[in-house]
Amino acid sequence: MNYKSTIAILAALLLRGTFALADSATPPGVPKSYPLKTCVVSGDPLGEHGKVVKVSFQGTDVYLCCRDCLKDYKKDPAKYAKMVKDAPAKR
Repeated sequence: MNYKSTIAILAALLLRGTFALADSATPPGVPKSYPLKTCVVSGDPLGEHGKVVKVSFQGTDVYLCCRDCLKDYKKDPAKYAKMVKDAPAKR
């Protein structure tokens, strides 16, 4: 194997590991203990649409992917808080 092939293989392995870490990373503003990786309103990944929005309902914190989801959240906050409570805890 020549030098360039070795470099290409190492670069590919490093990039693969970096993307795996990025996929499992918690978006800024969301605690690592939060049980969901997606928005309970839209189903989109948290942080995909910019800054995550934190709302609360009767002591349960709910994180939304964007401000646009607030309108739907406010229609039935109990429903979305229950989705968070019912989600399995992260380990």
